[in-house]
Amino acid sequence: MTDEQENTGVQERRRVNDYDAFAAAYSAENDGSLANAYYERPAMLALVGDVAGHSVLDVGCGSGKLSASLRDRGATVTGIDASAGMLELAEQRLGDDAELLLADLNDPLPFDDETFDDAIASLVLHYLEDWTAALAEMRRVLKPGGRLFASVDHPFVAYTIQEPRPNYFANTSYEFEWEFGGRRVPMRFWRKSLQSMLDAFASAGFRVASINEPQPAPEARELFPQDFEHVSTAPVFLFFALEAVQD
Repeated sequence: MTDEQENTGVQERRRVNDYDAFAAAYSAENDGSLANAYYERPAMLALVGDVAGHSVLDVGCGSGKLSASLRDRGATVTGIDASAGMLELAEQRLGDDAELLLADLNDPLPFDDETFDDAIASLVLHYLEDWTAALAEMRRVLKPGGRLFASVDHPFVAYTIQEPRPNYFANTSYEFEWEFGGRRVPMRFWRKSLQSMLDAFASAGFRVASINEPQPAPEARELFPQDFEHVSTAPVFLFFALEAVQD
């Protein structure tokens, strides 16, 4: 690979999923959107349940909205994110109520073994082409019997969004653009089949406790009448509750 090719590749990686470039706009959208505030986040909190007294790792914490909810429920929260811009917003939201660290899931996590009771990866794993290292690290930092809760774009949605449709059983990327205040930003996610997800969890030392396809919060019907029917009748997100298998 030439230097020019390498530089082009680096620039491309920076171009997509560049949360530092739109952190404030994304945070404002995330705080009140149908998909996040009235669907994914309440569904995740319902799945997690009682966390009072638990040490919780919020993987890909973004601007800290989920971390704040976990804190309010009595958890001791540590948040990590690959975006310094998002972490700055999380610090403004949480103050000294949570430890916040810059960390990339492609690298080892900056924690000792068996540090946390729970880990939550909320709409995070589909940014990764390969889940192997990230899941192994999450398993490492969980205490024996610890829990991992993960949500991803539903694989059926990611499969049907592309034309021509890819091989469902292949690990493929898909790209689109988000729009915030008239500005369009490029995003890239990775789609796995359900079987590939289950295999990845098992290989990392997790047992699946449940797989969920939840409904949006009922109050969203009045707040988002045009979009509610779609998110309540079509697959959007897939949720997993996992337990760390004791060695």
